Amino acid sequence: MPKINYDELSFDDEDELKFPRDAVQDFDRVVERAVSRRGFLGGALAFGSGAAVMGAGLLNGSSAMAAQVSRFAFEQLAPQTDGTVHVPNGYNWDVLVRWGDPLFSDAPAFDPATGIPTAGSDRVFGENTDGMELFHQRGTELLVVNSEYVNGKINLPAEQEGQPASADDVTRLQNFQGVTVMEVAESDEGWDVVVDSPYTRRIHHRTPMAIDGPAAGHDLMKTAADPTGTQSLGTFNNCGSGRTPWGTYLTCEENFNGYFGTTEELSLDEVHAAGFKRYGVSTDVDPGRYNYHGYDARFDISKNPNEPHRAGYIVEIDPWNPDATPVKHTALGRFKHENAAYALAPDGRVVVYMGDDERGEYMYKWVSRDIYVPGGDTSTLLSEGQLHVAKFNDDGTGIWIGLTREDTGMTEAEIAIFTRMAGTAVSATTMDRPEWIAVNPTAVEAYCCLTNNSRRGALDDSGEIRTNAAGEPMVPNAPNPREVNRYGQIVRWRPHNDDHAASTFDWDLYVMAGNPDVYTDGLYAGTANINAGNMFNSPDGMQIDSTGLIWIQTDGDDDNEGDFLGMGNNQMLAGDPVTGEIRRFLTGPNGSEVTGLTWSADRRTMFVGIQHPGGSFPDGEGSLPRSSIVVVKRDDNALVG
Repeated sequence: MPKINYDELSFDDEDELKFPRDAVQDFDRVVERAVSRRGFLGGALAFGSGAAVMGAGLLNGSSAMAAQVSRFAFEQLAPQTDGTVHVPNGYNWDVLVRWGDPLFSDAPAFDPATGIPTAGSDRVFGENTDGMELFHQRGTELLVVNSEYVNGKINLPAEQEGQPASADDVTRLQNFQGVTVMEVAESDEGWDVVVDSPYTRRIHHRTPMAIDGPAAGHDLMKTAADPTGTQSLGTFNNCGSGRTPWGTYLTCEENFNGYFGTTEELSLDEVHAAGFKRYGVSTDVDPGRYNYHGYDARFDISKNPNEPHRAGYIVEIDPWNPDATPVKHTALGRFKHENAAYALAPDGRVVVYMGDDERGEYMYKWVSRDIYVPGGDTSTLLSEGQLHVAKFNDDGTGIWIGLTREDTGMTEAEIAIFTRMAGTAVSATTMDRPEWIAVNPTAVEAYCCLTNNSRRGALDDSGEIRTNAAGEPMVPNAPNPREVNRYGQIVRWRPHNDDHAASTFDWDLYVMAGNPDVYTDGLYAGTANINAGNMFNSPDGMQIDSTGLIWIQTDGDDDNEGDFLGMGNNQMLAGDPVTGEIRRFLTGPNGSEVTGLTWSADRRTMFVGIQHPGGSFPDGEGSLPRSSIVVVKRDDNALVG
């Protein structure tokens, strides 16, 4: 196999390389769905375009928006293509913390040429910041932040070309990932991390975890090191985040499959073989992206074939108790979790929305059995209840299908471990990489970023439609209407009876990103609320502030050429769900993803994540690029969002 540069390969493309999706041989089935698509396409697009401003009852996008009084407190920022952060006039930004900055006074110093050594690498802020939440209690503010993955070429000696050469190297990479809990405080000089705070801790790939829910103790969860199947080490590829109403942090394990590999040729039973294929766990003798398995037998599936079953969950962390063991909640399903967005049903039950970030995968919802009572017992709220998967109908309605033994033919434990298979069993709707979900605090509705899907409707070398990992043809459907979808869209749904626990909902497309300069009309120009001034692609992160404004963060193509001409670097935009108006607020340095967003307790500071920047951001020429969290404030210190 030729040498692969994993630092330049997306996780999706890595999966495609190792597990090429089958062509669809049942051509009649493809034709039937394509013909039915022609019947709904015009209606769906008209619905989506009009629905982009549907909250105001407006069907004539741009002219209607012009008549609205804008709720934005800033003038739109122009697209940027340079190596730094930009915010609108009247705002300012500064760096709060960078990869390698000390959390404790005994942490090693960061070397701008070589980074951080292994000794003490668990005493510094982690790499590639992603989802984050702020917690406030009696004047103390804790910022909890994910570190999604590492760039081996930055973290390891240059001559190793990104590959570990020893167990020591693997330990260093393991330490840079996971979750950071840290105290932050503002003074007259600005915001700083409180070094040596009693609350500060790093949670990484070797931190002890408890396993609960229906998969706990199942034979597929047991290993030689954990014969009970109820305890594991580490949380992996921590992408998006969430919080609970009782004040804990939810970190979401996404592309966990890339940490596992094999040092020997395998002979797998049917269950393991099918599971590895569906979840993208490589069965080739190859170092892969990280080569953990070359130096840490826990990640070698020839020795520990059940270990991958213990990753891919939502993990709950108590930010206020450094001694509390994080809990992996298997009841919420195992897949490539992006984030977790909670809502409370009218009867007090807890609802958690989740997306599976892979092309052609599904959206999920958890509804607790018991109700949330402030100050009461919360131990069952993420372990006893019902997991559902979404089915979007062409007529703008949808249903949440319960993943039950009766409907899937699987046990509760099997549903928890092989959730993707359960979704396929009930014919869930394939989606264009469902990433961050956000619940509107000012209206009973929720939104999901469908980032992109270059495989939808595309043909393989033999002229057949490409499929997802389950072998389902990725033909266009109502919420994902574009073939070769490079731009992405945001779907919105409103549960019936104003009840997030309801099994049915109405949906529309809040926005379809596009490029009206390159495509003057049609699907690729985008919906009516996209124009030459606010173009973007690949919506990924998303938060809705206390006023109901939607903050959209992007992780897309920033080459500013071809289909992406005029879009500039990745960015953060604000959207008004009532008028449909969208404005660019912040741009990141070239090469970066803008991801992770939260606010200080007084709402006067916005914390924004800058992941995998190019160049030498933020330290300047001669330094390694460092993922960072920046703080954004208004010059007059008024509320931000």
